Amino acid sequence: MRILIIEDNIELSLSVKESLEKEGLYVDAAYNGQDGEEKVDTNAYDCILLDLNLPDLDGLLILKNLREAGKDVPVIIMTARDEIEERAKGLNLGADDYVTKPFHLVELRARIGAAIRRYYGKTNPVIQIGGLLINPLTRKASVQGKKVELLAKEFDILEYLAEKYPAVVSAEELVEHVYDEEFDPFSSVLRVHISRLRRKLTKSLGYEMIQTMRGKGYYLCEK
Repeated sequence: MRILIIEDNIELSLSVKESLEKEGLYVDAAYNGQDGEEKVDTNAYDCILLDLNLPDLDGLLILKNLREAGKDVPVIIMTARDEIEERAKGLNLGADDYVTKPFHLVELRARIGAAIRRYYGKTNPVIQIGGLLINPLTRKASVQGKKVELLAKEFDILEYLAEKYPAVVSAEELVEHVYDEEFDPFSSVLRVHISRLRRKLTKSLGYEMIQTMRGKGYYLCEK
C-alpha cells in the first residue's frame, strides 16, 4: 500500500515514513501543501496523512480541493490537541479519521489500516479468498494453516489484488500502489514478481489463483 504524508515538520515526517516503511508500506513525503497537491495529482495513494498547519496552503483547503476534484482516497488528519474545531471541520469536509499530536506510531498504523479497509468495504483485517488467508497486519499468507513463503514485494502484490478482489487490476494500477516513485515503469520487474507469486500460490492451493485478463490486468479467483 502506498501512503502520502503532507507534513511540514521534516523530523516528524521522516520518523513516520521510516516507521511505516518498516511495516511494509510505501511512503512518499511532501513538506508543503503545493508539493502535496502535485503528488496527489501525479500518483495514486491508498491513504493520505494530512497536517492542517502547513506553511503555504491550509490543510483544510487541500482536503476541500481533493473532495471537490472527486478524489475519494482516505485522508487522516494530523492535528495538535487544541485544534478541536479544525478537526471537526476536517471531518465535515470529508476526512476519514484524525490523530492528535503527539501520537503513537502503532495507533497511526492501525488507523491507516482501518481507513483503507473501510474504503474497500472490508471490516475484518484478515482477508479470506477460497482457501487462502491473508493478514495485512502480520504480512503473512497461509493455506489451511500452512504459511505461504512470500517475499515482501510478492506479499504487497497479493495484498493489493486481495483488497480489490474480485476486480481486475491493471499493471499500471499495481505499479502505482506497490512500488515507490523510483520504480521504472518500463521495467519487467512486475511481471517477474507476478510469475513467482503465481507459482507459489498454485503450489500451495493446487490451482492457479492469479488469472490474467489479456489487455486488462490481473485478478484473483476461487477454485
